[in-house]
Amino acid sequence: MNHREERDTLGSIQVPYDKYWGAQTERSIRNFRIGPKGSMPIEVIHAFGLLKKASAYVNYQKGLLSSEKKHLISKVCDEIINGKLDDQFPLVIWQTGSGTHTNMNINEVISNRSHVFMGKHLGKEIPFIHPNDDVNKSQSSNDTFSTAMHIASYKILVEKTIPSVEHLKNSLKKKSHLFKNIVKIGRTHLMDATPITLGQEFSGYVSQIDHGLKFLKTTLNHLSELAIGGTAVGTGLNAPKNYDLEVTKYLSEWTGYPFKVAKNKFESIASHDAIVESHSAIKQIAVSLIKISNDIRFLSSGPRSGIGEIYIPENEPGSSIMPGKINPTQCESMIMVCTQIIGNDVSISIAGASGNYELNVCKPLLIYNFLQSSKLLSDSCLSFSSLCVDGIRPNHERIQHFVNQSLMLVTSLNNYIGYEKSAHIAKSAYLNNSTLKKEAIRLGYLNADTFDKIVDPSKMV
Repeated sequence: MNHREERDTLGSIQVPYDKYWGAQTERSIRNFRIGPKGSMPIEVIHAFGLLKKASAYVNYQKGLLSSEKKHLISKVCDEIINGKLDDQFPLVIWQTGSGTHTNMNINEVISNRSHVFMGKHLGKEIPFIHPNDDVNKSQSSNDTFSTAMHIASYKILVEKTIPSVEHLKNSLKKKSHLFKNIVKIGRTHLMDATPITLGQEFSGYVSQIDHGLKFLKTTLNHLSELAIGGTAVGTGLNAPKNYDLEVTKYLSEWTGYPFKVAKNKFESIASHDAIVESHSAIKQIAVSLIKISNDIRFLSSGPRSGIGEIYIPENEPGSSIMPGKINPTQCESMIMVCTQIIGNDVSISIAGASGNYELNVCKPLLIYNFLQSSKLLSDSCLSFSSLCVDGIRPNHERIQHFVNQSLMLVTSLNNYIGYEKSAHIAKSAYLNNSTLKKEAIRLGYLNADTFDKIVDPSKMV
C-alpha cells in the first residue's frame, strides 16, 4: 500500500495514502491493537460532526476563524453527519480514557478532507486547516468527547430506544385488554394461588414497563446537559465568552432536542453520573423484561407436559434431533439481551466511579456500553413484540382445567367457615385426590348449593 508522511509533536509517521486521518490517529491504531478495529460507536462520530460544525460557526462569529475555514469545516462535518466518511474512523474504544484519540481522529479527517476539497493532494502541502488550531479551537478532548457522549446518548434514546419500548408496552396492553375476562389460576412461589384473569396478569407487565419508561424519560434532563465550553478541566480556559451557550444553541436547533449548557462543567467532565443514571433506567427495564419473558415462556411451556395456558407463535423448528419441537426462542433471546444489559450496567457503574479529580478516564467504555444497551433493548423490544407478544393466544381448555382442579379456590371459604376448616377441606381433597366440593360436603361443612354460591372463580378476581 502507498503511504504518505504525517507529522505531530512526536515526529513523523507513515499513514496510508488514501486515508484522511493523520499522525495521532495512526499512532492510536498501532498502539491499541485491542479488539475489533473501528469499535468506537459511529453514533459518537456523527455527534462529533454536529459538534465540530457548531464550534466552527461560533468560532467564526467570534472572529477566531475565517469564513473560508468555517465553510470548509462545515462541509466536511456534513459528510461526517451523513455517514459519508464512516470508514475514516478506525479507532477502538480501548484507547485513552478521555477519548482524545477519537477527538483527534475527527480533527485530522476534517483537516485533510478540507485539504482535498481545496484541490490539493494529501501529504504534499501543509493543510490550510490545522487539526488543533482550527478544528479544535476553543475546545479540549475532555469537553468535546463528553459532549458527544451526551448527544449520542440522548439521540438514541429518543429516536430508537424509547419508541421501541413503548411499542412493546402497547402490544402487551392490547393483550391485557383482550384477555381481561379470561379467569385463570394465579401462582405464588410457583405454587397454586387464588384466581386472576389473564388480562390482570398481563397488566402487571404493562405497569412494569411503564414505570421503567417514566424513569428513563426523567433521565433525559441530565443527559441534555453538555460539557462543551469547559475545555480541559471545566474552567473554560481558551474558550471565548458565551461560546458554550452559542454552540449549544446550534446543537439544539439542528437536532430539535433541548440541549443546554451543563450547570456545572466540573461535574460534567470529571464524572458521568448522567450516563450512570440513564443506564440504570435501561437496566430497570431489562430486569422487568427478564421477568416478563420468563413468565411467558413458562405459561407457554409444554405443549403437553408443561403449563401450556397460552400459545406463542411457532417461528422456527426448535431441535436438531427432536422432530416437531418448538421453543420459546424470542423469550430466550430477550433474556440474553437483558442479561447483557445488566452486565453493561456493572461496567458502567465501575467506569462511572473512575473519575479521578477533574477527569473521568473511562469515557469510551461508558458510551460504548450505553449505546450497545440502548440498541439491543430497542431491537429486542421490536422483535419480541412482533414475533411473540402479538401472536399470543390463550389455551382456554387448559386454563379452565387448572381453575377447576385448583385447591386454592378454598380461600373464598375463609370468611364463611374460617381458615382451619377451609384448610381441612383443601388437605382432604389433596390426600383423597378428590375435589373441594366433595370434601366440603363429606366433612359436613357446607352443602352443595352453598358451596357453589361461595366458590365462584369469576367472583374471586
